[in-house]
Amino acid sequence: MPRPPRGQIPTDIHTLVLTVAGREVRLTNLRKPFWPELGITKGGLIQYYADVAPVLLPHIRNRAMVMKRYPHGAAGPHFFMKRAPAPRPSWIRTCAIEHESGNVIDFPVIDDLPSLLWVINLGCIDLNQWYATCDDVDRPDYVHFDLDPGRGASFEQVRRAALIVADALEALGMKPLVKTSGSKGIHVYVPIVRGPVQKAVWTFAKALAVQLAARHPALMTSEYRVARRPAGRVLVDYNQNRWGATLASVYSVRPTPLATVSTPLTWAEVADGARTEDFTIGNVPARVAERGDLWKPLLAARGRTDLDEFLQPTSRAARPRA
Repeated sequence: MPRPPRGQIPTDIHTLVLTVAGREVRLTNLRKPFWPELGITKGGLIQYYADVAPVLLPHIRNRAMVMKRYPHGAAGPHFFMKRAPAPRPSWIRTCAIEHESGNVIDFPVIDDLPSLLWVINLGCIDLNQWYATCDDVDRPDYVHFDLDPGRGASFEQVRRAALIVADALEALGMKPLVKTSGSKGIHVYVPIVRGPVQKAVWTFAKALAVQLAARHPALMTSEYRVARRPAGRVLVDYNQNRWGATLASVYSVRPTPLATVSTPLTWAEVADGARTEDFTIGNVPARVAERGDLWKPLLAARGRTDLDEFLQPTSRAARPRA
């Protein structure tokens, strides 16, 4: 079988075994339509992830990955899967997390390009990683807010809400980062010093969300219960910080009709009217090549917020040992 050009996934064959970083990765159903209307196949999806791997992998490395599998493409049925399937390659690392029931689940971990290609080949369109690294799964290294338009709310309202959230965080001395969710909303993240446990991080996020909703009742709500949520408002969703919850990763493709991507933005782009549909599987690799990783500060050791300064003494937890 002829070898494909370096970095290119063939479009004219159905199955391929690639040797990547000394590991063999079997890719299947490459010609299967995943977005028939756009002419994007499963192979095209895998190619996208291979293209953005240099900026994506640092954000998901050493974290449990919740798999959301679409075996028949973006418009087909999907199912969630936490436990790494077996059989699997011996080089797929797992992250064991004990749940409240006492059940221990071995999640797959995507540390490198072979692992990434293997997971996407399972039919995973979007990637949803744990909020903390595997060495201490109960201590997040970021706090985030999912700004989600409720019934009757527009994306313009979501952008306005995001700017208000950013102003509030900056007033606290924090350095918020922003990305499209790739679906309906906007995600705002703040890198934090790892220390407070997940429940404490959730408590901070809830307090800020409730406060902002009270200040801007015509625009925002923090009401998590759908039945009681007022129409025409943007939900400042703090509850995505709850134990075990995940959000779509940065650079994650979403199963939308346009194959949109959860894309890092500058705050100037948010203010200038950036839209979800502006960023797709077709143009994000070129954007990354031109602008680099706008979310690199989320990975940096410097500039992280010490969330302990904003927590009540009873919410604080001892820092992990070095």
